Amino acid sequence: MTYSIKWLPTNVTFARRFDVYLDYPFFEHQIHWFSVFNSFMMVIFLTGLVSMILMRTLRNDYAKYAREDDDLETLERDVSEESGWKLVHGDVFRPPCGLVLLSAVVGTGAQLALLVLLVILLAIVGTLYVGRGAIVTTFILCYAFTSFISGYVSGGMYSRNGGKSWIKSMILSASMFPFLCFGIGFILNTIAIFYGSLAAIPFGTMVVVFVIWAFISFPLALLGTVVGRNWSGAPNNPCRVKTIPRPIPEKKWYLTPSVVSLMGGLLPFGSIFIEMYFVFTSFWNYKVKIFFLGLLCLWIYAAGVPDSRHCNYLCDNCGDIFLAER
Repeated sequence: MTYSIKWLPTNVTFARRFDVYLDYPFFEHQIHWFSVFNSFMMVIFLTGLVSMILMRTLRNDYAKYAREDDDLETLERDVSEESGWKLVHGDVFRPPCGLVLLSAVVGTGAQLALLVLLVILLAIVGTLYVGRGAIVTTFILCYAFTSFISGYVSGGMYSRNGGKSWIKSMILSASMFPFLCFGIGFILNTIAIFYGSLAAIPFGTMVVVFVIWAFISFPLALLGTVVGRNWSGAPNNPCRVKTIPRPIPEKKWYLTPSVVSLMGGLLPFGSIFIEMYFVFTSFWNYKVKIFFLGLLCLWIYAAGVPDSRHCNYLCDNCGDIFLAER
């Protein structure tokens, strides 16, 4: 059996070669855009509502607690006359346990949030999907150049809480996420090589990535840590920290860390559920579509929903300062 092939010239450019496979009606349906608008308005409403409530509640109390003396008489007056978050206003700014790890996690989170935003914006204004591996390359380079943010945030937070081992905090902030990804990638790459897969990452590529981290990412993290310690490392607590720690009362079942974490994630998940449906459908159901604008909406929802502030305020009102710190 034989067959023949006839090549015909086409006017379709290389960048538009996937248009024949894209399912525009599925992604541009009216329900899709209505869900995007609905979630966006919910984020704005919740953010404004929480801001108004907290501003009206806390405005008149900041000056009062900043002037109070830190003594036993103040503590007794707090217990007898006040309730809710006012009882723990002098304890919530106490340095937390595991300050090095906490500062590294917060700094890495700030860097990843900015990293995802930059990659999405570059994908919207450019054509990162045209070349193979363009998004991965952009992700690696953006991560290297945003390492300054990780060092700045973690260094400032560590210094504000009275930390002394800032070098340890800087090293952990600069290496925690890259080495975690490297460990996972090394395991997967070993499995791919064992099975002879073409998806295995070449050794030269891994060396290049390590060089980028060692000569770009790590120095920027060091610079950010130094700048953060000097510019934002001074304590800026709105009230004085009490010398005598307040005892933690027994908390109800719905204030345990597992329940609070679950409740805190329901609202953000509800706001991005529709968008996640379209994202996973494009991956698994052959509904091919490069929808970076939807990913930008997901980023705004996740960053704008003030659900963690709700949980912290609830824990403060119940007197559980350690759960509020988590």
